[in-house]
Amino acid sequence: MIAPVTWLYVPGDRPERFAKAAASGADVVIIDLEDAVAPAGKDAARANAVAYLRGREAAAGPRIHVRVNDVATDRGRADLAAVGELADAVRLPKVESAAALDGLPGAAPLYALLESAAGIVEARAVAAHPRVAGVALGEQDLAAELSITDESAMNHLRLQVVLAAAAAGLPPVPMSVHPDVKDEDGLLASCRAGRALGLFGRTAIHPRQLPVIRRAFRPGEEERARAAEIVQAAEAAERAGAGAVALPDGRFVDAPIVAKARRVLDLARRLAD
Repeated sequence: MIAPVTWLYVPGDRPERFAKAAASGADVVIIDLEDAVAPAGKDAARANAVAYLRGREAAAGPRIHVRVNDVATDRGRADLAAVGELADAVRLPKVESAAALDGLPGAAPLYALLESAAGIVEARAVAAHPRVAGVALGEQDLAAELSITDESAMNHLRLQVVLAAAAAGLPPVPMSVHPDVKDEDGLLASCRAGRALGLFGRTAIHPRQLPVIRRAFRPGEEERARAAEIVQAAEAAERAGAGAVALPDGRFVDAPIVAKARRVLDLARRLAD
């Protein structure tokens, strides 16, 4: 199964937007009870999320995740207790250790958001926790804590989380949000740079960002042609009973390269215009 490409946040205190977000074409909709909601509206936001999750048709539409408040707080624990049996997954902010995930209620898979220096240091242990279904970066909080202004420094941190997820057998890490919804060129360039680092897919804060993200992660014509050549060679080798896969130019490729080529073709079909 190909990992989600587009993840769309929707504020928990704007229930009139929930159905619109679900109809946006995003692979995953994230109802946000944390940063997008002012303190005075958080109880109502939780109630909105519960009402929507109870009333939806689970088999239809995108997966629905809920980002709860910090589970180190009473509010966060109440959020988790309310949605942990209803959401397709729960996103936990400010995770800084694997121990913080022990004994949490609910049956929903957990996505750990690493948003601090402590979280990055503990990324491998967090990713390996049995309740964790995925990890992601909270880049704005992390950059602010570390006073980072150089993108190359952020790339170093991103690669640490990509490595932790892969080592734990988790899906690839999606990119953090691009905060300027009007900067489509910047979003496209940023997505392509992230893809080169092994990140896959991206969270969005507005539906207008979704087509740009899909475009950025859609394999290009040359990449598709190369993948098709590899798959055709692998299928020919299989029919011939050969163990090695030789390409027309004389190069040999092994099973992981063939598997990647098949994923490229699957992704291209999924993201075709």
